Amino acid sequence: MNLPSLIGDRVLKEIEAIVSEPIIQARAVEKFYRQPGGDRIQVIAPIDLSIDAGSIVALLGPSGCGKSTFLRILSGLSKPSSGEILWHGKPLDGRTPNVSIVFQSFALFPWLTVLQNVEAPLEARGILAVERRKRALKTLDTVGLDGFETAYPKELSGGMKQRVGFARALVVEPEVLFMDEPFSALDVLTAENLRNELTELWLSKKMPTSAIFIVTHNIEEAVLLADRVIVLGRNPARVRSDFEVRLARFRDRKDPRFVEFVDYIYKVMTQPEVEHVLPGTPVSPEQVSRRQKYQMLPHARVGGIAGLLELLHDRGGKDDLATLSETLVMDVEDLLPIVEASALLRFLDLNEGEVDITPAGAAFADGDIQTQKVLFREAAVKNVMVLQQIESILRAKTDHSIPREFFHDVLDEHFTADEVERQLDTAMNWGRYAEIFDYDSETDRLMLAEPLSEGAPGLPKP
Repeated sequence: MNLPSLIGDRVLKEIEAIVSEPIIQARAVEKFYRQPGGDRIQVIAPIDLSIDAGSIVALLGPSGCGKSTFLRILSGLSKPSSGEILWHGKPLDGRTPNVSIVFQSFALFPWLTVLQNVEAPLEARGILAVERRKRALKTLDTVGLDGFETAYPKELSGGMKQRVGFARALVVEPEVLFMDEPFSALDVLTAENLRNELTELWLSKKMPTSAIFIVTHNIEEAVLLADRVIVLGRNPARVRSDFEVRLARFRDRKDPRFVEFVDYIYKVMTQPEVEHVLPGTPVSPEQVSRRQKYQMLPHARVGGIAGLLELLHDRGGKDDLATLSETLVMDVEDLLPIVEASALLRFLDLNEGEVDITPAGAAFADGDIQTQKVLFREAAVKNVMVLQQIESILRAKTDHSIPREFFHDVLDEHFTADEVERQLDTAMNWGRYAEIFDYDSETDRLMLAEPLSEGAPGLPKP
């Protein structure tokens, strides 16, 4: 006699439903703030999301898009403006879920020892001294801090302080561990070591937790750690991509599949509203044709492109994004549009997070103002479809002018209303700098500009 016949198909289905039920569910969760005039500022658009047992989920998105706000809502620290959070299928209704949070800042009590810091959440829960001491010591041993029980935070390195943060979060045996950019305040090597240790603890099941939800701005970190990656857009936050990372751990950054996932996330984050195909997904000819018809221009100004190329040229023509972002004191996601714009113009090559200046980019960085204008014009007309179209139409018209609204209507077929304005703004900035066209704000018309000199000294031969 088999199991279904013993307990009944209906009962078996109910058991399966309970076992497979998500730990946390967000249903149409939204966050907004009311203004005095009655208007509202929407931070998070309605989002549906679930966190399942046995998974690590990474949440990515541009700076200020609402990642940390969404984490606080999921963890029960903040209430949504609308929608609901379910814990094992039931509304929270003021109950505190069994979760812990590891923050970006170490947030340790400087007047307490390592052991006392880890015991603090147990004491707040009313656990007796003997039991909390036993659990704290065991957790410290798990995260590799055995022998540092009596040390104070000022005596610890950044990596050790964050280990104390991990221990303090794990000692309460949370069902879900939330992590808000936990490695961003650490140096590169320390962060890498802690990621590996976190992965090892997870795989060995030494962590008393069923799921991990990590907010990060580091794309490679997300692909290294997560079973599932969610990418948010901004203004307001909404899910742009949600996919599983089907790679065995420990993961190799040089693995072609790893690189494909990283490149895919870069494109999703830097080219809003464009449909990107997940690696391994079949693409129809119609999708290819639609994507190739109009490029999404990265929103970067000419000054930013010039500054990046000059810096890269001074540094030998090659660097990685992480080092460049540190040098420029910019988040990687803020630097990416400038890098993408330079790559679109063929001034540099972007591969696996490394940027290499091209001969045209080096000539641009070395050139005087007029040489840079000529090079930029050549690159823009050759590689940017909308600028090709603008120049072609202006040359074809007998009066060499056309209303700006014409191109607004053309782009409106391919982008959202807000994105059309951003695309036109970027195209206008590039086109006017390169003297492809002039713009009369009174008549709102584009006019063919006087041609630049056909050549400039020092330009590379094609």
